[in-house]
Amino acid sequence: MSATSASSTTSGSLKLDPVRALQHALYRAAKADPGRRFHALGDKVHRRDVLRRAWAMVRRNNGAPGIDATTLSDVEEYGVDRLLDELAADLREGGWRPLPARRVFIPKPGSVERRPLSIPAVRDRVVQAALKIVHEPVFEADMLACSFGFRPRRGAHDALQVLIDQAWQGRRWVVETDIANCFEAIPHEKLMRAVEERVCDRSVLKLLRAMLRAGVMEDGQVRRPVTGTPQGGVVSPLLANVYLHRLDRVWDVRRHGVLVRYADDAVVMCSTREQAEAALERLKALLAELGLEPKAAKTRIVHLRVGGGGVDFLGFHHRWVTSRPRGGRRPVEFLARWPSDRAMLHARDRVRDLTDRRRLLRPVKVIVEDVNAFLRGWASYFRFGNSAHRFDQIGSYARMRIGGFLAKKHRRSRKFGWSVVAFASPDSLGLIALHGTVVAPRPFRDWRGRPNAGGERRR
Repeated sequence: MSATSASSTTSGSLKLDPVRALQHALYRAAKADPGRRFHALGDKVHRRDVLRRAWAMVRRNNGAPGIDATTLSDVEEYGVDRLLDELAADLREGGWRPLPARRVFIPKPGSVERRPLSIPAVRDRVVQAALKIVHEPVFEADMLACSFGFRPRRGAHDALQVLIDQAWQGRRWVVETDIANCFEAIPHEKLMRAVEERVCDRSVLKLLRAMLRAGVMEDGQVRRPVTGTPQGGVVSPLLANVYLHRLDRVWDVRRHGVLVRYADDAVVMCSTREQAEAALERLKALLAELGLEPKAAKTRIVHLRVGGGGVDFLGFHHRWVTSRPRGGRRPVEFLARWPSDRAMLHARDRVRDLTDRRRLLRPVKVIVEDVNAFLRGWASYFRFGNSAHRFDQIGSYARMRIGGFLAKKHRRSRKFGWSVVAFASPDSLGLIALHGTVVAPRPFRDWRGRPNAGGERRR
């Protein structure tokens, strides 16, 4: 497609989608003037088409109800248009007040720890989504290349590619860290000052303050802490990125190495041990200025070398290895990655849960479909790596669990169940195969197969 036709296609899609046109205009205005503060955003938040798009986002995520016990189905029964009209009126007249979020604790994959999750009421999630739609383009114009989490057209595999590229260029001293309780620890006043660098609309700032002060209900008690943008809120990832942008923009790549940040997870790729130690000290100092700190148990310096240790980042374990000699070719050293031990433990736990004996009354076909749905999602993420061996392990474990489920259901031996899955059924009862699906990462060519930055190496 030519540049002219691509431009006309984009222009046509913007005309057909007024919400996208609004976002595009806000982004261009923010990008053109980095010092501009936006003073007229509130009227865009309660625009009917923006609220309609916000509802679509909330509905697509299919979340649980808040403290008012109102479900998404309840809203549809009540009338989506009716709810959006009421929200628009409340926002326009300044009468919207958020309810406290419902606090629940969910297990962290591969860990005994539990992560606090705050679930706002459905109507409050719609307002948060509308705020995100309007404000994300403004702040996105300022975001830097080192930030990858919860951003449009960026994702985990883009961040992972930077590790491949930088390690190939010789930056193999790695600072690995995780910001402790990031979403819960961000100070409200400092966060609002970060927002006010770009937004001066008093009605919008009032909405954001109301969201932050709404608090959470836990064990029947409402707590209103002065820190945190609760994990589970629609707008929370954007606010966290806005706050952590203060770290990104003062990071000196030449002195301290290449920072790669995905929300509150970060690594720094350095050339020497001295640079890595300086980078860690700089990171601690910058986080302290923000009222944050690295999680001690997950903070360390690793030297990527053959026979040395590795780094866990975004679900993958990264390790410097030597290729096997083939056809007389000399072995090549490279950064390999495969699902981490925690990712493997999470996969086994999930397959075990889906094939648990409490589900024996369900047909085997349904159990296989549920396992397949999980395996497809899990494998679609981890296939971009050197994951063949670990895929075989998870595939074998899934077949074993399906065989065990079949044996329990028919009150037969495990040998019977395994023989049905492995031999009696031509397609293992429909269980998908994971072998042959991996794509090995390559330096300076992203996971989509395209050269990075037009084929140029990242600096």
